[in-house]
Amino acid sequence: MDTKGSNLSKQLCFSYYNVNRLFNQFYKSSLKDFNLTYTQYLALVSLWDKPSQTLHELGKELDLASNTLTPLLKRLEEKGYVVRLRPEKDKRQLIVQLTEEGRVLQQRIESHLAICFSSIEGLTPEKSMELIEENNRIIDQLQKVSFK
Repeated sequence: MDTKGSNLSKQLCFSYYNVNRLFNQFYKSSLKDFNLTYTQYLALVSLWDKPSQTLHELGKELDLASNTLTPLLKRLEEKGYVVRLRPEKDKRQLIVQLTEEGRVLQQRIESHLAICFSSIEGLTPEKSMELIEENNRIIDQLQKVSFK
């Protein structure tokens, strides 16, 4: 067993905490040129995959409540990246649609992030997918645990 490092440095939760903190800093810096927050970026990524979604669908995908998502989407709408629509047949529902400007932004951001990620030694697209799959496996297992 490795005896180097503190007990804290051997905690998986602390490692994930630090990765999360540093990724947030990385994205904050990387997205600064686009005047986007990390959460706004995640909403756009979801809309790049599915350009028209209900507020409920988007909230479920991002794991965000509507009271958190609504102001975020309002700011994206003010920037011209999305529109929010209420269908005539059901005014209670809110549809979020990506605009053409939002679509064009995808290529610019993805190119910029690819350059930023290339500076992380050893983080190939294949390695990224391996890490995502392992994280998803851990997430699935943790969601099965009762936290009550």
